[in-house]
This record gives sequence, C-alpha cells and structure tokens, in this order.
Amino acid sequence: MTSVEFDPDRPRAGGVLLHPTSLPGPHGIGDLGPAAMRWIDWLAEAGCSLWQVLPLGPTGFGDSPYQSFSAFAGNPLLVSPERQVEEGLLTPSDLEPLHALPADRVDFGAVIPARQALSAAAFRRFLAGAAPGLAAPLAAFKEGQRDWLDDFALFMALKEEHDGRPWTMWEAPLARRERTAVKEAQARLYEAVERRRFEQFLFFRQWAAVRAHARAQRVQIIGDVPIFVAHDSADVWSHRELFQLDEAGAPTVVAGVPPDYFSPTGQLWGNPLYHWDVLRRQRYDWWIRRLRSVLTMVDVVRLDHFRGFVGAWEVPAEASTAEHGRWVAGPGADFFRALTKALGGLPIVAEDLGKITPDVVALRDQFELPGMKILQFAFEGRPDHEFLPHNHLRRGVVYTGTHDNDTVRGWYESADEGARDFCRRYLGVNGRDIAWDMIRAAWASVAEWAIVPLQDLSSLGAEARMNYPSRAGGNWVWRARDEHLNARHAARLRELSILYGRFPEGQPSAAGGG
Repeated sequence: MTSVEFDPDRPRAGGVLLHPTSLPGPHGIGDLGPAAMRWIDWLAEAGCSLWQVLPLGPTGFGDSPYQSFSAFAGNPLLVSPERQVEEGLLTPSDLEPLHALPADRVDFGAVIPARQALSAAAFRRFLAGAAPGLAAPLAAFKEGQRDWLDDFALFMALKEEHDGRPWTMWEAPLARRERTAVKEAQARLYEAVERRRFEQFLFFRQWAAVRAHARAQRVQIIGDVPIFVAHDSADVWSHRELFQLDEAGAPTVVAGVPPDYFSPTGQLWGNPLYHWDVLRRQRYDWWIRRLRSVLTMVDVVRLDHFRGFVGAWEVPAEASTAEHGRWVAGPGADFFRALTKALGGLPIVAEDLGKITPDVVALRDQFELPGMKILQFAFEGRPDHEFLPHNHLRRGVVYTGTHDNDTVRGWYESADEGARDFCRRYLGVNGRDIAWDMIRAAWASVAEWAIVPLQDLSSLGAEARMNYPSRAGGNWVWRARDEHLNARHAARLRELSILYGRFPEGQPSAAGGG
C-alpha cells in the first residue's frame, strides 16, 4: 500500500508552516508575487525542504480558509498585483491605494474591496486588448477546468448580484438550479461570470510559477484539504444530493467536535454533513476529483479531521453549541481503497488530533498514513504521553504547534506552572529561549518530518496567533514582516537540519550555528 512517499535518499525533512496570506509585502495581504519567490529561497537557505500551507480556496464566512466558497477554486486575493503590472493588466498607479493598508496584519474589510476593484480593472483592460498573449492559455484553462469552473463562476456572480447573501436566500428557481433560471442567469451575468473565470486563470497561472520555483529549490508543498465544505459554496449549491439538506437547501445536521482542549462547549463548525451512501454509490467521484485537483497544486495533502472518515460528530442544525451531538459512521476503509485505486497511492498526512479512538488509529495504520504529533500538547507530566518526542513514531509529522495553537512562547507564558516545569525538565532548559528549545526537540524527533510555524522562529507571543478555534472573528490576520525572514534564523534552522539529518540531499551542508 503506497502512502506519503519518503524519498529514500533523504527520508527526514524539516519545514515551515506559513499561509500565503501571511507573506510580507506592501499590498495589504500576502500574495503569489515576488515575496512568495523570496520566501521559497529563504526556505532553501534555511535547509528546509517542506512548505506547509492552509487551504488555498476563496474564503467565505469569517475569512477562514476552512470555510471556502469552493473546494476547487483558488483565492483571488492571492493574485499578485505586481505580476499583473508586469503583464500589462494593471499600472503602478493602480496599486497606490493598497499602500495605505496595514503591512503587519490583514484588514479583510479593507483589502477585499480594494483587491476586487483591481481585479475588475485588470479584466476591463484584458477585454480592451491588454496582454493579448493570455488569450490562448485562458481559453485552454476554461476548457480544462470547466467541470468545476462554470458552476463556481456563476455561483460567485450570483452572490455578487444578491449582495453576498447565501444561495438559500436566492429566488427558489436559482437556489434549486432549475435549467431555465440557470440559463437566464448565465446570459444576464455573462461578463461577471467571465471575470470570475479570468480571476481563477490568473490565480492558477501564478500558483504554477510559485510551485515550479519550489520544485527548483527542492521544496515540497504540503497542502490542506478540509474534510467538510462550507454550506454557502458552489459545491453544495451544485451538488445538493451529496449533502444532508432539507427541501429548502438548509442543513438538517451540521459538523463539529465535542468539548475538547480548545473549547469546553465543543466546536460548532456548521458545515453540512455528507450523504456517504450517495457518494459510495458514485464511487466517491466528487472526492476523487477534489483530491486530484488539489494534487495538481501541491505534493502532499494534510487531510483535516481524519477521524471524521471513521465517525463524525453530528449536531442538530438548530443547536447553539456542539455539546449535544452524536457520533455517526463515516465511509472508513472503503473510501481510502477507492482513493488509492484512483490516485495510484495516498500522498496524505492524516490530521489525527482530538478524541482519537482505536478504530481511527487502525484506519490510519491500515493505509500507512503518517499522523501528527503536537509538542505543545505533550507536557502534561506523564512520561508515557504519545506526543513526547521519545514516544514518537518514525512514520509521522511532528509540529511545535499548528495554525490552531498559540505560538510556543504564547503557550509557555499562559500554561500553568506544572506544565512549564515539566517542559523545562524534559527539554533540559531554563525556558528563556523556549520556542527554539522546542524547535530543537522537534528536529531531533524520530518522526520523518518536522514542521514549525514561522511565528516560532521569531519567538513571537500570543499576538501572532493565527486562529482561535472557538472564536468566530479576528482570526487569520497575522502577517510576517521582512525582518522575520532573516539570515540568523535561516542559519540556526539550517544547523539543526544538518545536525539531525533533515538537510536536503544535494545542497551544500556548510553552515554556522545561530
């Protein structure tokens, strides 16, 4: 059974977790322009061969990458204005309003309309004859991606026409996708639909250049696929039969997790649950197409909420918290056998965190999928804790923390003294450089891969946290500054990679410690 392929010439690797929206730059939000290329160069300089990102789709509710308007589309906010200037779609003066946006955080309320205005301007110039060399590749893109692109582009044009309201609040014929209503909308909104197709073309064109640069620098990209999709998405609107909805299209039950480390009342995600019996009869065609699409963009996929494929926490749609739900069976091994057959293997990391039961572990191990270990969770005072480095498995990925955790420094400063004391004693440190002490422990682990969020390389505190899982707003806004990508941090991480066998084969190994 083939799973994530660890190259026998360099089986151990290290890398950094950083979503593209967090890249530094002058245009209000990180994007796929020159800063992304410099970031990949910095990773190579630091002796890293892994870059982990969050889902790359267009963000919806709460600006969360896990609540996307599409499981197939790219986020147009990531399209680089600088690249559009180079191609003649924008002028330098078009970018001036972006310079007033904050550089140290993403102000989504300001950056979204500013970027949408740029997108509209670029499309108008293209229609007027700018960048004529893009016409042929655009036509090829639209033809090659039409199985999802047509629905998505119309969905977004209709949302714009309806002032952003969810599709269940549109006129009933459109919500039900009645043939006549859809055809009339396609004709009425032709230019708006074409603009959305053009935005996607630019995103995928720019992402392809970023990925090619990563390959040239021997950096693999780890993507992220949420198990569930947003209710207000092109996927649910165009494939209602795959989800548990009522006649009006509203979810009858929604996904979440019971009370856990992150929240005493659980997490109520609100995503509709699948009709797995329908998907099974279709041999999981939608899921296979979804993963194939993502794997054209990344090398490996982190499959979020892996336990949901064994059993998902089902909550009544009207519930206000996730406390009162029930476990319902997922598709299990049948799903992963179908994926293996269709994809020729499983380039997947299983996000096996939370309330993990023996059947979840058994499914993970049956398909030889690496799991995840989070060092911040390890210091409860028990030497048998599975997240402590001496208990790690070789087939796995160790993290100091993830996007859902506090930074290491933030965790240490807010943890109780018992956890801090055990952490110091276990690591043999005084706690003054706790982030790098934990990075060293991760790099020393027997786990094949080790990942650190960029925030920990600069020993940033709780102010740099990316996401609070139980908080609805104020997430996903953190951005790096140029000084965070400095030569000292690169040299220090490079030295750890050399010492612990995570340095990419074929690169010069001379390095000085930081």
